[in-house]
Amino acid sequence: MTVQCIYGWPNKPGYKKYIEALKPRRIYCMTKAVLERLKYLQYGRLYFQLKSWYETDENKKHYEKGITFGRRGQKLDLYFPPNVSRLNDGPPPLVVFIYWRRMSEELSAAVVCPDYCTYPQGNVLGMVQDIADCLVWARESGAKFNFDKDKIVLIGHSAGAHLCALTALFLADEREELLMEAGVQREVAESVRGVIGLSGVYNILEHYEHERKRAVEYVSTMHKAMNGVENFPYYSPTHVLKEVGQEKLSRLPPFALLHGSSDFVVPVQSSCKFSALLSGLDVNVSLYLLPGLNHMDIVTDLMSADRRYYHPIYSCIKLEWRKLNLLHP
Repeated sequence: MTVQCIYGWPNKPGYKKYIEALKPRRIYCMTKAVLERLKYLQYGRLYFQLKSWYETDENKKHYEKGITFGRRGQKLDLYFPPNVSRLNDGPPPLVVFIYWRRMSEELSAAVVCPDYCTYPQGNVLGMVQDIADCLVWARESGAKFNFDKDKIVLIGHSAGAHLCALTALFLADEREELLMEAGVQREVAESVRGVIGLSGVYNILEHYEHERKRAVEYVSTMHKAMNGVENFPYYSPTHVLKEVGQEKLSRLPPFALLHGSSDFVVPVQSSCKFSALLSGLDVNVSLYLLPGLNHMDIVTDLMSADRRYYHPIYSCIKLEWRKLNLLHP
């Protein structure tokens, strides 16, 4: 009941919403979902490690926080690779990560973590616009902050992976909804050298059906951020991909999709099906299925080198980095 009060009641008329919320199966599934969330407490140590990293004076030279970008005055944090002074091959590439900063060190890359409007302040289109604005900022700011504006990689986890894929597709298709000139969109699209999705959602309708089976569809903000079920195709990378013409498909960067086999929040089939669709349309794609990883492991274990899956995950990412000729010796 508490969860329903916080996140919203079933969209049924009148008293029927309470009857729906009190169905035994829904209560069971909701309780199970809440108990699964309690497992996240094990990541508390990582939070304090992150907090202490920011409080160390030596680390302050490696990041700059609160940089303003975009039409809505969003903020981003920029992280510099600690070995940047030793790089002899020009400025490092840039990762736009939705979210995390550890990659700066592992990949010898600058890393940007941008804010974007979230529901209820905005919908999915607003989120994509904010990420596109961040890419425009990167194009304009590479020289100032010493990163390569022509070597940008989008990386995201879960909904972040969905937004990265959707942004790349909208840019390749030169969507008017981005409110950018076509020439600017082409320049930005050409700067994006790759998209790496971690446990991403790529078919919104299928994921909504999965949420319904878990009886969490009413407390999830996904369909609300889409402005209703009728917009699911428009915001589904799988659907958008089928509508993009062959000439524009050639503008898409390579994709790498990573997914844990024990992910019950976003089933592994999400990445498998998207990979098959990309491959069928001759878009460069690599699929990595990681045994034993759940939905959170694939992102939280990137935070610290002593985590169980840290090296397996980074091995996949670094392999893609080498394919893109972005990894410095």
